[in-house]
Amino acid sequence: MLASTSRNVLKRVSKRTHFSTTESSLNILRCQRFASVAAASPSQGSSRSKPWSFTPDNAFQGTTRKNAIARFQNEITRHSEAGRLIECLKTCAAMKKENVKPDLLIYNALLSSIADQGMSMEAWGILDDMKSMGITPDHQTFHHLIHASRYSHPQAMWNILRIMQEADLSPDERTFGLIIKRFTTSGNLEPAIQYMHDMGSQGLSPTLATMEDIIILATQQGFARLALDLADNFETSSFRRLNSETWMNCLLASAEALYAPGVQKCWRKLVQDLNFIPDEGLCQEVLHTAGRHGLSDLATDVIRVLKLLGVAWQEHHFAPLIEAFCRNGKLKEAIGTLDVMRRNGILAVAETTDPILQVLQKDLDHVDNAWNTLEELHKEDRIIDPNAINAIIEASISLGDLQRAVGAYKAFPDYGAIPNINTYNILLSGCIAARHRELGDRLLVELKEASLRPDARTYERIIYLCLSQESYEDAFFYLEEMKAQKFVPPPAVYIAIVQKCILAGDSRYTLALDEMKQCGYTVSSSLRRFITSNGRSLVQESRSDASTLQESDSDASEPWPEK
Repeated sequence: MLASTSRNVLKRVSKRTHFSTTESSLNILRCQRFASVAAASPSQGSSRSKPWSFTPDNAFQGTTRKNAIARFQNEITRHSEAGRLIECLKTCAAMKKENVKPDLLIYNALLSSIADQGMSMEAWGILDDMKSMGITPDHQTFHHLIHASRYSHPQAMWNILRIMQEADLSPDERTFGLIIKRFTTSGNLEPAIQYMHDMGSQGLSPTLATMEDIIILATQQGFARLALDLADNFETSSFRRLNSETWMNCLLASAEALYAPGVQKCWRKLVQDLNFIPDEGLCQEVLHTAGRHGLSDLATDVIRVLKLLGVAWQEHHFAPLIEAFCRNGKLKEAIGTLDVMRRNGILAVAETTDPILQVLQKDLDHVDNAWNTLEELHKEDRIIDPNAINAIIEASISLGDLQRAVGAYKAFPDYGAIPNINTYNILLSGCIAARHRELGDRLLVELKEASLRPDARTYERIIYLCLSQESYEDAFFYLEEMKAQKFVPPPAVYIAIVQKCILAGDSRYTLALDEMKQCGYTVSSSLRRFITSNGRSLVQESRSDASTLQESDSDASEPWPEK
């Protein structure tokens, strides 16, 4: 009885004096009667006589007292699990001092601590000591030995497996796992998969850690489809599930390879099933795949996840979304995305609408459909981005309809949009193709009235437009103005001027060549042949070189170097 209970009983003793003597006498008689009945009953064969009888277990060891071997087992196991090798050795020294013979558990615990340090020579010494003590190694012993030899020559592992075979111990899941771990650590995917197949042929299933190592190695080596097949087969044939890190590596490998089925499956597994949110870099990779394959739903979900991450939306996030809409035939959603960007303070660049342009360049019917889309969005009070109209203008010019392009330019005020510098550059390109100098001059006047500053591309195009005419004196004027605005003329400009002067018999081509050399440009062999032949040979080749350089933006926007 507890002490507190005794005190409570003593406090209540005085309150019980009112019990009658008769009642107490009756209780005593009942107890005497029960004792007499118990004495008269047989001592065996009745559960009532000995209700808690039991057979003593003299071999059971209680928790209060332990023999020496049990105490050392507990101590060395604790030190081994904590990775304290020195303490394990001290325990062994204490055992030797007390003349306690070690058993298999002691040796395996010591081997485990030795193996964690990668001390293969010491592990082999412990194995020899076990054999000298007459203790037979088990699977765990050899597993520790293989683990300790992970930094040794591969032949050491084969020797251990041979000794296991001589000891009539067949490899189990742990054995194969250590073998495969050695291959995955060294980056040897093929033998790792081979031994995984050997496990299946022996009716063994790889451990979860083993499968994760193989799958991650496959993703790191660029085998996204193989990694996904391994992951699917493992989860289909087992109740165990791969962790989020493994699926994230599969997603990254699939996105880098632009493998759409893998990206879709891994994204669904991570975001929906595991509630894992990838980082911004991985989301961007997924967006690239979604844009390439027209996976607009996936791209939209990635934009949503970026918002959950707290990442500020940027133009490079929406560009793949626009591409996905265009490849999926959703032109209205693609143009409407430009409105979403502007409402979030994100300005689209010319390259943002390249997917829209590719759709419109197919034929004029697509251009007309784009106009209808703009009308619908305008009626819905959506903001019409100037780059959307620019795409219509550029598509019309590429289809040879300059008049339609000019009509689109005149429609800017109808949609509450304002032309930008790229609008005029596109129209100037149409003027070059049509050799329409008058329209080009009018566009330059309107550009200045709009308080827009010409950029390097603007000067390039106006120079090309001047060179397309019989009188090309203005080309030199605009070349000097381009340099005055601190722009470096690209080599294509100088090549075009040299060609024009050679064909016109103008000796000023030498001035263009000198400036070209001053800028650090190299005169190509085809241009030299063109000059020496006075434009009679390889004219087409030189013109092809010039047109190729004209399309490039190499150094066009770099400022003119200060003298």
